[in-house]
Amino acid sequence: MGKAHDQPETISIHTFQNGNKHLHIDEVPERESPLRECGRCVRSQLASMCARHTLARRLPITQWLPRYTLSLFLHDVMAGLTVGMTAIPQGIAYAVVAGLEPQYGLYSGFMGSFVYVLFGSTKDITVGPTAIMALMTQTYVLSYGADFAVLLTFLSGCVITLFGLLQLGFVVDFISMPVTVGFTTAAAITIASSQLKGLFGLKGSTDKFMDSIVNFFERIHEAQLWDSVLGISTIVALLLLQKLTVFRVKGNPPGQTISTFRRVWGNTLWLLSLARNAIVVFFGVGLAYVLFLNGHSPFTLTGKIGEGFPPIGLPPFSTVFRNETYSFVEMTSALGSSLIAIPLISILESIAIAKAFSKGKAVDATQEMIALGLGNMLGSFVRSMPVTGSFTRTAVNNASGVRTPAGGIFTGLLVMGALGLLTSTFYYIPKATLAGLIMTAMFSMIDYEVVSLLWRTKRIDLIPLGATFVFCLALGLEYGMIVGITVNLLILLYHSARPPVNMKWVVVNGCNVLLVTPAQSLAFPSAEYVREVIVADCNEHRDESQQSAVVIDGVNLFNIDSTVAKVIKLLSEDLKVLEVPIFLWRWSLPVTQTLLGIDPKMKPLFRNATTLDLVLSLENRVRHESEGLMDEDTAVSMMNGGQHVP
Repeated sequence: MGKAHDQPETISIHTFQNGNKHLHIDEVPERESPLRECGRCVRSQLASMCARHTLARRLPITQWLPRYTLSLFLHDVMAGLTVGMTAIPQGIAYAVVAGLEPQYGLYSGFMGSFVYVLFGSTKDITVGPTAIMALMTQTYVLSYGADFAVLLTFLSGCVITLFGLLQLGFVVDFISMPVTVGFTTAAAITIASSQLKGLFGLKGSTDKFMDSIVNFFERIHEAQLWDSVLGISTIVALLLLQKLTVFRVKGNPPGQTISTFRRVWGNTLWLLSLARNAIVVFFGVGLAYVLFLNGHSPFTLTGKIGEGFPPIGLPPFSTVFRNETYSFVEMTSALGSSLIAIPLISILESIAIAKAFSKGKAVDATQEMIALGLGNMLGSFVRSMPVTGSFTRTAVNNASGVRTPAGGIFTGLLVMGALGLLTSTFYYIPKATLAGLIMTAMFSMIDYEVVSLLWRTKRIDLIPLGATFVFCLALGLEYGMIVGITVNLLILLYHSARPPVNMKWVVVNGCNVLLVTPAQSLAFPSAEYVREVIVADCNEHRDESQQSAVVIDGVNLFNIDSTVAKVIKLLSEDLKVLEVPIFLWRWSLPVTQTLLGIDPKMKPLFRNATTLDLVLSLENRVRHESEGLMDEDTAVSMMNGGQHVP
């Protein structure tokens, strides 16, 4: 005490006695100061980050690029261009969902792809705008303008990157499958309902599910015939084109030879199926343009789209919208809970897709979050809306035979080419075509089979699914997700507080025994419950004319906390008042040590005998020990079949 730092203090040497054992504590240097310890940890982390294996893990391109070949290049080009043909119409459609100008969908379609090539850890993932991200952005765009969407992209990227650096991917584990299904189903229905006005050429602005339904029925008499025909025809065409994937020919089936014509024809139909989004959009554009040249304008068109590449610059940290100026603090305050909700949903969506296409390989969640976060951060410099992994485009990428993340380069280049060359063409995209495209994409997001699956397996999971679904539709996606997670955690806590406990009365060696077997380890919320049911059962079934006992089988108890240990001690005292002996049978060493730490006098309660009748036959030896006929260690050893309890 009071010594210089280069002369560390030591604590005194003590000897503790526990039976025949001695615990000896040698001289221990005083713990270094918190400042020094923090500095040492920082240096260690920096050294680890600069290590070669860490750099290779955090920059995956260094692993696959040295082995890149011409064959891989050709596969990636084909896949990247195919995905690009899907990304262009989808990007425009999702920008419309978000309430943005159509070109924002293209602004969002290339930077994420380029960043993922450098930092992505899976070959199949394609990053870009998605329906859910668009819907969650829509509220802020309609209320405050496009600058809020760009700032939201930047801040979401910062949060996702921070989650990745801190390795907080486990947070997503608290969003269970029923909650996820309820969320995605509600999002799909909300998005589809918002497109009813575009599908039928109706007026009005809608951003909520109920608003969309009310607007539809109030204005259905204003429906435009040719918009309705084109929109419904688009949906039918997309569903038919989707079925063409069955004609794809892979290799030769056993015992069969596939002709060249059948192979070429089948694969051509498959390619048409993959490019179905682009096909219906270009058909709609061509039809509208031809009719326009002949003096007819039967469709509601998308209108003028900003030409050229997006302006490159910092995301807007202040903005003016409808003659009101918003500072950075006011913008972040308006964004509110979305600054956490959107990053979490983005992470969940992207990692779930990565796992779905990993084919059993481990997914580096930390690296995926870093790639996704950086993609959003850098995307905000080119006016991007929030992006994440897209299931539709990832499926197309996988089906097209992509070999490395380099496929994203060609997807991004195609999107940039569309920005530079085709924006004037997009003027003629009918809104009904985009509405049909979006609604068809939503069909695949609705998981119809999960309800029957949960009904057959675990019906209680239908509660968080239903709560998430209903509240997402009624209150909005962010609040619905919070409600779903809360309900799920409450169910989890309930099971923790009311664990399954197998209790039955058996007769052993003429003794009426209550055998208690917890099905899982006990935690503090369940301690009092277990105590109450045991005491209540003993009071109800105890036969005063016959000896009774309680045996708690700890075969499933691998860990308990101090509260449970304290309650077990109180239970033994309760049963002592009832003159019912209690035995703790087959409890593991760590659990035993926790109980003895609360009260060493509980040692005689433990039994490690192999059978229940042997546990009861040894009860008389406890009495011998309590009467002083043998020493404590010998008695306890005999009680446990010669095994020593520490």
